[in-house]
Amino acid sequence: MDFSLPDEHRMVRDTVREFCEEEIEPIAQEIEDEHRFPADVFDQLADLDMMGVPVSEEYGGLGGDQLMYALVTEELGRVSGSVGLSYAAHVSLASKPLELFGTEEQKERWLRPLAEGEYLGSWALTEPSSGSDASDMDTTAEKREAQSASNRSGVAAEEDGDEWVLNGTKQFITNANVAGSVLVKAVTDPDAGYDGISTFIVDPEEDDGFEVTTVWDKMGLNASPTCEIQLSDVRLPEDRLLGEEGDGWEQTKKTLDGGRISIAALSTGIAQGAFEAAKEYSTEREQFGQPISKFDAIRNKIVDMDRKIERSRLLTHKAATKYDQGESVSHESAMAKLDASESARTVSEDAVQVLGGYGYTEDFAPQRHLRDAKLMEIGEGTSEIQHLVIGRELGL
Repeated sequence: MDFSLPDEHRMVRDTVREFCEEEIEPIAQEIEDEHRFPADVFDQLADLDMMGVPVSEEYGGLGGDQLMYALVTEELGRVSGSVGLSYAAHVSLASKPLELFGTEEQKERWLRPLAEGEYLGSWALTEPSSGSDASDMDTTAEKREAQSASNRSGVAAEEDGDEWVLNGTKQFITNANVAGSVLVKAVTDPDAGYDGISTFIVDPEEDDGFEVTTVWDKMGLNASPTCEIQLSDVRLPEDRLLGEEGDGWEQTKKTLDGGRISIAALSTGIAQGAFEAAKEYSTEREQFGQPISKFDAIRNKIVDMDRKIERSRLLTHKAATKYDQGESVSHESAMAKLDASESARTVSEDAVQVLGGYGYTEDFAPQRHLRDAKLMEIGEGTSEIQHLVIGRELGL
């Protein structure tokens, strides 16, 4: 799709591609095996000014758009699903809501360090019992009269006015143990349904009562930390409320529209990486005196892989372009996420098949792509939820 990319977008993509091939690809299996979050990689991405691609330059971002961000995310996913996932959670879920819904003071205090890559961000929505109904949450935020207290840095809390007190558990939260800020969804009015959910900015280092209780070992993506969070009487001043009280669910829906585009881009990247490994192997591996790519069974499989990836990329770019035009993209983002995530799994599985026994070993990348791809069908709304969203958009 290069023919339709503006020069600036192509330049950013090529810069990130070169960085990925030189700095991430050589360690991709190593960090996965070690379950190691590659902090140095994100420091280098910050040096490249990539940690706030779709964030305004006014707040430390690159000033790019959703399409440019999708291109960057795809390139990261092509070499490491883990790096791509932590990056996408940082940008789409932790940074963009601050730009979209925050006050000027909140943007300066919380968005700027995220966009400049001073630290990563996190977004805490899912709970142990919520399943696919993310609005079904037990985490609460109660407004109480502020008390004089000291946080971990020894700075006294505000004594005047009210404060919010958060209690609850959040599950499967990306980046929580490496984040400098976490956007937490909580119920502020139990009787108001969707209109009773609000968003709060939590500082994991400074706010007492915030604890990461589990870092999960997973089927894949183990260089991207997935955590359980316990909130125990976390006291926050009033200015940690993002937007207005009760705006949390509407904010969530808007955030997920952009987030699904990023997962579609990440999925496309994972599929692309698996495809490239299979194509290269098929042209080098010989059987019966010729490369196995010359056999119909292998050639047709690789052609189908290419077709699926191109379809996913086009759907992703369409959704990103409409997003940048300010249009509603609930249908387009769900369609792109659904198609790209399922393509990532099937393409990665086919890549393992093309490599045969070698595909099942950690010496080759497709096994990692296949394990990483499975989460794409689960995170940010399962495939079943995407069908539900698309059906609603079609009036069904």
